[in-house]
This record gives sequence, C-alpha cells and structure tokens, in this order.
Amino acid sequence: MRTDDTPRIVASVLDFAPTAFLARLALVGAYLAGGIAKLGDWPAAVAEQAHFGLAPPALWAALTIAVELVGPLLILSGRLVWLGAGMLGVFTFLAAVIANAFWAMPAGPERFAATNAFFEHMGLVGGFVLVAILARRGRRSA
Repeated sequence: MRTDDTPRIVASVLDFAPTAFLARLALVGAYLAGGIAKLGDWPAAVAEQAHFGLAPPALWAALTIAVELVGPLLILSGRLVWLGAGMLGVFTFLAAVIANAFWAMPAGPERFAATNAFFEHMGLVGGFVLVAILARRGRRSA
C-alpha cells in the first residue's frame, strides 16, 4: 500500500536532482540581481538608503549589497545555508517593516499595496526558514 499520495509526475519533478537548486535560485534570484544592480550603481544604492532614512546611507548600502550577494551564494552553495537564510530572512523582515509600514498609512491604494507587499515579504521570510530547515534535515540524513 502506498503511503505517499504525491502524483508520480509531481514526485518525479520533486525528485529530479536540479529541482532543489532551481527552487533555491528562484527564491534568491531577486536578491542577487538587486545586489549586482546596487554594486553597479553605487550612487543609486546610497540614495535608496537615504530615501528610507537610514544613516549613514553609504554604510547601509554596503551592508545591503553584502547581504544580497553573500546570503544567496551561501544558500546556493549548500554551505552555511542557515547563515545565508538567516541573513536574507532578517534583511527581508527589516526591509518590509521599513519600506512597507502599512499600519502608519491612511486608507487607500498606497496602503493596500504596502499591505500586500509586507505580507509577500513575510512569505519570503517563511521560505528562508524552510530552506534552513530542509538543509539541516538533509545534513542529518546524509
């Protein structure tokens, strides 16, 4: 008797070796792209931090670039995944609180958009926790 109710086609996709890497790449791709873009346009990276009231903005821009590049590389490499996932999870949570403070906005379309963006970012935080859990479980069973 089968105890796994996963359809065969789904199981074959999930068991396909590159699927896990591609899923991690999909999760961290925007961070890599953001880090590379900020690195390529330092004045814009600094201006972005100043826009959100972070001082000194150059320090925050450098930290943002480091997190957006190092975190994904750790997750993709499979080494210190907990650290990479933690870096991106904390970064994403703080960015959502700073950039999407919907609770401080008057009702209207901007608040609606900020609310959606905030909770989408919380979903990413959950994804990073799951990445760390799965990496830990994978190491224990290896």
